[in-house]
Amino acid sequence: MMKRALTVLVLLFTIGAAKAQDWPNLKRYQDVNSKVPPPSSGEKRVVYIGDSITDFWINNDSTFFASNSYLNRGISGQTTGQMLLRFRQDVIDLKPSVVVILAGINDIAQNNGPERLEDIFGNIISMVELARANHIKVVISSILPAFTIPWRQAIDPVPQIAALNEMLKTYADKNKITYLDYFTAMADARKGLPANLSKDGLHPNLNGYKVMEPLAEKAIHEALNNK
Repeated sequence: MMKRALTVLVLLFTIGAAKAQDWPNLKRYQDVNSKVPPPSSGEKRVVYIGDSITDFWINNDSTFFASNSYLNRGISGQTTGQMLLRFRQDVIDLKPSVVVILAGINDIAQNNGPERLEDIFGNIISMVELARANHIKVVISSILPAFTIPWRQAIDPVPQIAALNEMLKTYADKNKITYLDYFTAMADARKGLPANLSKDGLHPNLNGYKVMEPLAEKAIHEALNNK
């Protein structure tokens, strides 16, 4: 009995250690990435990288991605640091013309512990710099409005979202990078997501994604035409 219990403990420890070793969750898209062919002649491929808001997008409206040259590389729960570690595999190696970056809310939610806004900003800018070094046009997305964080009720995200969005917009304007302002188009009077656009106040529903889609398409068009 004791031997069986020890075996189970060792097994659980091994599984936990394996998961910890893949902190950025590189395995999530490794197989599917290996099957993605190089862009065809004239193709303007776009990769969306982000957290659950990006990840759930394709489940809510798969046609938006299937009918365009859009690849979804969102992973639920991820912070900017995790995205940065997988940026080469899940963005650069896919050779897109444009990358749409939507990140930061899970850092504010302290999913991997407390972070300074400057560090969250720095991780996003590192992704921008990697993209530009590889001749990929960039769309920097604002963080979506959120009045509360369902799993972190003690955190007030409103001032942090406003401050980080301002940092991102200022950087984008200064460096002639397209800034995609979801926040202004979606925020209610409390600076949160209204009930008609979200079930939980943080993740968009189909109506919410339908607000985001034309904004994203306009931003992609602008990025492609940026010199």
